[in-house]
Amino acid sequence: MKKRASKQEIRDSLKQDIERYLSDGGEVHEFERGESGLVDGRYNEQAMSFEKRQERTPVSDVLRAIDERRDARRKPQKKTTEKRSSGPKKKVIYDDFGEPLRVVWED
Repeated sequence: MKKRASKQEIRDSLKQDIERYLSDGGEVHEFERGESGLVDGRYNEQAMSFEKRQERTPVSDVLRAIDERRDARRKPQKKTTEKRSSGPKKKVIYDDFGEPLRVVWED
């Protein structure tokens, strides 16, 4: 099984990759906070608006009606008050490979 890299090993690997990139002539550009969120040099006005949202349609009555129809379609289950006699039960004995060897009856 392959050993997973620890967090410290991942940090060291990333640091080495960054140093190699910078030593090969790469450069890092810094941006002002929020600058990457600008659209054509301006903030996205639609994302920052606090307009009133559209009201949601209440569905509690609809859900109640669906539940009532579903309950009406279900057949009422018969409750059995009689208990079955707990007689002997059949038990299959298996070998180590999952093949049935014999059947025994247990009380």
